[in-house]
Amino acid sequence: MKTLRDIEIGKTATIKKIHGTGALKRRFMDMGITRGTEVYFRKEAPLGDPMEINVLGYELAIRKSDAELIEVEEK
Repeated sequence: MKTLRDIEIGKTATIKKIHGTGALKRRFMDMGITRGTEVYFRKEAPLGDPMEINVLGYELAIRKSDAELIEVEEK
């Protein structure tokens, strides 16, 4: 299983599944992170956390611990 955290900078991936429950899963969905959505890993902070992704035309910073819960398929 490859997660969003495993994607390299400059790569695009498609979201396959969101692990987690309750408020966290709902928060992901509210931000546009849903199954079938393409995300582009733009950059990461100097100390490595958080990472910045482009999803549905906007930039989103996400913690790497949260990115581990998002299963993706790299393009």
